[in-house]
Amino acid sequence: MNKFSDIMKALGDKNRYHIVESLLQHNFCVGALAKKLGMSESAVSQHLKILRNVGIVQGERKGYYTHYSVNRDLLRAAAKELTALAELEKTSLECSKSHGSNHSCSRKELKQHG
Repeated sequence: MNKFSDIMKALGDKNRYHIVESLLQHNFCVGALAKKLGMSESAVSQHLKILRNVGIVQGERKGYYTHYSVNRDLLRAAAKELTALAELEKTSLECSKSHGSNHSCSRKELKQHG
């Protein structure tokens, strides 16, 4: 699987997110996506290039046009990773009590805990 952070970065752009959202509902070519989303074809092409490089979308040539679709398995794998991140449990980190309630651990204390 591609790096989770690369997938998140690619989907972090609202235009790319909307492109993926549209492609999940129907396969489109660049021109149709541009019209649907109110963007220029060159802007859509640039966003698709980023999404293709990460592996989120793939294109299939049909005549003169390339129709794009979403790699749902990749999205599902990224969703599992995000869920696992959300499920991480907090651990207790005991720093010197002299810090009071609003404090940061010193580097020395963090090193001892890590």
